Amino acid sequence: MTLTAERTVDSSARRPALRAMQADDQLVVLDHAEWNDYERLLEIRGESATPRLTFIDGVLELMTPSRHHEFDKTTIGRLIEIWALEMDVALSGAGSWTIKSKLAQRGAEPDECYLLEPLGDDPSRPDIAIEVVRSSGGLNKLEVYRALGVPEVWFWQDRRLDVYGLDGDQYQSLERSRKLPSLDPALIESCMTAPTQTEAIQQLRRSLTAAR
Repeated sequence: MTLTAERTVDSSARRPALRAMQADDQLVVLDHAEWNDYERLLEIRGESATPRLTFIDGVLELMTPSRHHEFDKTTIGRLIEIWALEMDVALSGAGSWTIKSKLAQRGAEPDECYLLEPLGDDPSRPDIAIEVVRSSGGLNKLEVYRALGVPEVWFWQDRRLDVYGLDGDQYQSLERSRKLPSLDPALIESCMTAPTQTEAIQQLRRSLTAAR
């Protein structure tokens, strides 16, 4: 199956040293980057939320999300958290946690990510990473998360919520999350069509109440 979530930049392919692409989000991809370059940019950026940085095998992506991107990621996050509260599911949000491994030469910052409770002593990765996709031409996020060992990656793209689960060392497309099996992706997709976040949450609550 061709994964719509790949948006691949093959790190072995020949590319210009720098290219900028402007669609909904602002995306810049730098070739021939070193791990130290990546860590230095993280240090310079500090606690700021942008740009979001992704690193894979000497290729560094800097993404500045648009207002629409942030609206979508916040709406999805609120829906998941309200769903967990209503369904009595113990879930901890970790936002755009910087997940990285020098050994694997990978680093990523999801739009949102979650850990199932109870938490371990010092978790090194989330159980679920969520990516909102509104621009093409970026790095293969599944390949980044695969090497980081993130069990599930969810992509919100083109009004669809696609779920991928790690089987061995490869991701497989899933009908539903293994981590949150009672969460129906179609319900989230339906609520995401609401014009405001408040209406999206109200729609979610009505659906959950009707299902009880």
